[in-house]
Amino acid sequence: MNLEKYTRLAFFYGLSAAEIQLLAPFFVSQTWVAGTVIFEQGDRAEYFYLMVSGELTIRYKPDDGPIMNVTRIQPGGIFGWSAAIGNPTYTSGAVCTLDSEVLCIRGADLRMLSGKHPDLGKVILDRLSAIIAERQRSQQSRVNSMLANGMRQQPSN
Repeated sequence: MNLEKYTRLAFFYGLSAAEIQLLAPFFVSQTWVAGTVIFEQGDRAEYFYLMVSGELTIRYKPDDGPIMNVTRIQPGGIFGWSAAIGNPTYTSGAVCTLDSEVLCIRGADLRMLSGKHPDLGKVILDRLSAIIAERQRSQQSRVNSMLANGMRQQPSN
């Protein structure tokens, strides 16, 4: 695949032409229509995704509550990072809210490339850790808000 048209995505910022050429054969472009479920929480984590166009929602289902919309992924965002870090299953689900184009790569291939090319691996790891930390902060904020709303709605004794 020719990744040149995708190098505007934040995931590729700062990578050399040689590093992009290393990644290119492993990425595949996919398109989905709004309403398509990309993966469900608990599905086998095989692919890591870069959002090119469109939008999708990351959903999380706690054991004791309803499904929560955790965040919206827009162009330039990433999702499916469970596959990139080697988790056996996705920790949340993803559903398209708009017609979307993504680039995907098998998590195993991304980890293999990172192992063979440590400088590239460090850049990828730094980007993933920043995004994971931000998503967890966002999720914590949403959970706090949900709990606060639930507590305010409880009748007084």
